[in-house]
Amino acid sequence: MGLTAVFGSGAGTSSYDDFHQTAFILLVGSNAAEAHPIIFHHIMKGVRSGAELVVIDPRRTLTAQKAHEHVQIAVGSDIALVNAMAHVIIRDQLYHKDFIAHATVGFEAFAAQVANWTPARAAAVTGIPADRIESLAKRYAAAPCAMIAWTLGITEHHNAVDNVRALINLALLCGNVGRPGAGLNPLRGQNNVQGGGDMGALPGRLPGFQDVTDPDVRRKFEQAWGTKIHATPGFDQTQMFRAMEDGQLKGLYVIGENPAQSDANSQHVQHLLQSLDALVVQDIFLTATAALADVVLPAHVSFAESEGTYTNSERRVQRVRAARNAPGEARDDLWITASLARAMGHPWPILDARQLFDEMRHLTVNYRGMTYERLEALHGMQWPVYDETHPGSPVLHDRLWRPETGPKAPFAVVEWEPPVEHTTLEYPFVLTTGRRLPFFNTGVQSNLYEHPHNIGEWLEIHPDDAAKLDIADGGLVSVQSPRGRVELPAHYSLAVTPGTVFMSFHFPDDVMTNDLTIDATDPQSGTAEFKAAAVRLAPLKVQEASTRKEA
Repeated sequence: MGLTAVFGSGAGTSSYDDFHQTAFILLVGSNAAEAHPIIFHHIMKGVRSGAELVVIDPRRTLTAQKAHEHVQIAVGSDIALVNAMAHVIIRDQLYHKDFIAHATVGFEAFAAQVANWTPARAAAVTGIPADRIESLAKRYAAAPCAMIAWTLGITEHHNAVDNVRALINLALLCGNVGRPGAGLNPLRGQNNVQGGGDMGALPGRLPGFQDVTDPDVRRKFEQAWGTKIHATPGFDQTQMFRAMEDGQLKGLYVIGENPAQSDANSQHVQHLLQSLDALVVQDIFLTATAALADVVLPAHVSFAESEGTYTNSERRVQRVRAARNAPGEARDDLWITASLARAMGHPWPILDARQLFDEMRHLTVNYRGMTYERLEALHGMQWPVYDETHPGSPVLHDRLWRPETGPKAPFAVVEWEPPVEHTTLEYPFVLTTGRRLPFFNTGVQSNLYEHPHNIGEWLEIHPDDAAKLDIADGGLVSVQSPRGRVELPAHYSLAVTPGTVFMSFHFPDDVMTNDLTIDATDPQSGTAEFKAAAVRLAPLKVQEASTRKEA
């Protein structure tokens, strides 16, 4: 949403190759080495070519260990740090004056706001000394080109869009967008997140991010599909659950998603799912959500048995092919969806993936010039591809470097706010969450086989905190928030600072981490604040833990 508000497109502006040729990489809220290893390969290729890598993260992750500098900020203080960097760049006249003059609007209001964010003020919020903030700002501004990339450490907050807008401000300030070796890159956490957005899996958008409120857009799709399209955007996922609470939403059809485990405050989510008149789940495994369903559609055709395309973080559309035949009577998602429509009286054709792709590209400017033949020959293409002679677009928004060519990019005035849930005497620790390398999301596809790392979840805690609470390394600990409680082993870790603990969310059978997280959401994006919840800790004896579990 932040990128769309500024540039009209919610996609990364650069290519993986830009990491190879940049001078400076600012990686914010991302443990790419474990969560995005393919992209991290490209980042390290840039480092080996001379780029400076700075990682901003509350944990000293494997990624942070590979960086030239790790800026270990307090959880949820990103805007304070970035605003202070902008303060230094403007104060010392290090910004790109020509680019700002012809390519942006709103600079004066933005400059007036960050004038209050001195490095000393930011140091008090972030825990990073003022002189380090000064140095980081000057090095970023001095780089001839710089890349900024981020993931859920930025977006899983109650002010997620503002976090992104702050990073966009920083790039605009130094002209680091729309040219090779520079850009803004949200790293996608799964292999087709970008493709899902491209296809219109957003409540206010049709394929190609076309606005459903635009009458010309609706008219085009209505003519192609032979049906009326509502002008009002639907609910996003957060709004769906609020509508369940209010009694407005009575039924839910879940395809390839596991909200009973993956959503914040998961006990409340499970209660809402159980309160529905009808819950239908379509998946390849019996997930925690499917276990609550009235009807389960066993979509046994997995990615390895599917045909189609994926779109990755650099907007590259690539062919995927079935490596094996589907088992037994298994059907793919296209067949199931079309068959449901036909059963409800709508004569949908049952298309294959290629037919659907061809229909979509004729309705979408970004994909228009792609064909399966071109995707094969060129090993994928980066949208937009405007016609069948267009080579694709490695860099987005290069128009900003051509005066008088389209809308200008607006700066945003974004103010720092602390996490919604504050630590207290009762709940003195901050719990932050993330992924671990051997596992994938809620563990549906990665926990069903034996491997040496499949040992269940553990709590990362600083040794100083553990000593104060008499928590042994490897000992059992109770972790409780205002919403729920879990038990798990504790392991000493210098990756976290005193006062902060870390857990992943991969292990539903052992530890339901999202019983603890808060469902406060960003009003703009609907994203929950998974990265900051207040908790208390207590050591447990083995006998005490087993007794409580039985109870």
